Amino acid sequence: MKKHILVISQYFYPENFRINDMAREWVKRGYKITVLTGIPNYPMGKFFDGYSWTQKRYEKWNGIKIIRIPVIARGQGSVRMVLNYLSFMVSGWLWNRFINMKADMVFSFEVSPMTQVKVGCDYAKKHGVPHFVYVQDLWPDNVETVTGIHNRAIIGPIDRMVDKIYRQVDRIFVTSPSFVKAVVNRKVHVDRRKVTYWPQYAEEFYRPLSPQKVDGIDSSDTSFKIAFTGNIGTAQGLDVLPKAAMLLKNENVKFIIVGDGRYQEVFEKKIKTFGVEDKFIMIPRVEAEKIPMILSVCDAGFISFNKTPLWEKTIPAKLQSYMACGKAIVASASGETERIINDADCGICCKIGNARALADGIRKIMQLDVTKMGENSRKYFEREFDKKKLMDEMDKYINGWR
Repeated sequence: MKKHILVISQYFYPENFRINDMAREWVKRGYKITVLTGIPNYPMGKFFDGYSWTQKRYEKWNGIKIIRIPVIARGQGSVRMVLNYLSFMVSGWLWNRFINMKADMVFSFEVSPMTQVKVGCDYAKKHGVPHFVYVQDLWPDNVETVTGIHNRAIIGPIDRMVDKIYRQVDRIFVTSPSFVKAVVNRKVHVDRRKVTYWPQYAEEFYRPLSPQKVDGIDSSDTSFKIAFTGNIGTAQGLDVLPKAAMLLKNENVKFIIVGDGRYQEVFEKKIKTFGVEDKFIMIPRVEAEKIPMILSVCDAGFISFNKTPLWEKTIPAKLQSYMACGKAIVASASGETERIINDADCGICCKIGNARALADGIRKIMQLDVTKMGENSRKYFEREFDKKKLMDEMDKYINGWR
């Protein structure tokens, strides 16, 4: 009989994270899946319509049992975000005290905050079951990078919390080779044997498509289109785009921005400030299944970061999505992202935050064979990020644990 997996993830459907697809795939493979999550409010910071502390606390979705514990919505500003993080941890602690549901193992999906993994540690200890964690965001690096806080009085306790979590969990999966080094080389030793590079995959609906009709994009528009899809936040370093667009004012190029986020209003103001509204097409957040359709009419996908050591270690999930759709890639990035683009020969990587370098790179790629680059993207994806191969590998870890 297949195992009962308790998934701990502060974010879950209808929020758009890859754990949604992992959980569905586990159900298809015969596992019993229960997800402990919060009330959906990411990324805009307010509860989704129809959800609240009293509405839809328990759901069944694609054979997955979803339990939603109370959280304080992220809202705007750092104070609300901290309250959001702490509220999930406290609610999870209370849930653990009063619920006796017995799962065979715990799988914590860690995007920030790392505090959510403590809920999984608590459950695993109480029931004497193994606990796997999938680390998407390195803490406390992520806290320092995003907030700019470096005070040891604040970072020190977070650091010690992370050390304790890494000691308690049975296996640590990470999304890049650089993350392996970062975890293993912490001041408090982490056993290398329990740290595994397990990259993110892209769902099956991410695939190359012939050009589709897309609302908001004129089918007769012959411009070179570069798409950015996903969260519009400060970490994405999108400030470089309006500046590059101004330098490309005489080029037949447009940027298709798909998504929303806490930084969207500021980003749109910058577009107006630089007078490049004609270079941008803004499309509100869409279901992930619709992204390949939008990419089908674009020539390349765009990735950017702010310049920090943390982002250099990160492989962003949208990289796999673009590659799965057979797209050339334009990046204002370095580190792991640059390594993959170069290894795959699927695009160009420009100096982070340098608008002139980005504009020159875009002029260059407009003259190259982006179709061939897109084919290279897809081949690399199939070799390195194939879903079936990776989930088969995860099966071995889950079923091999005794």
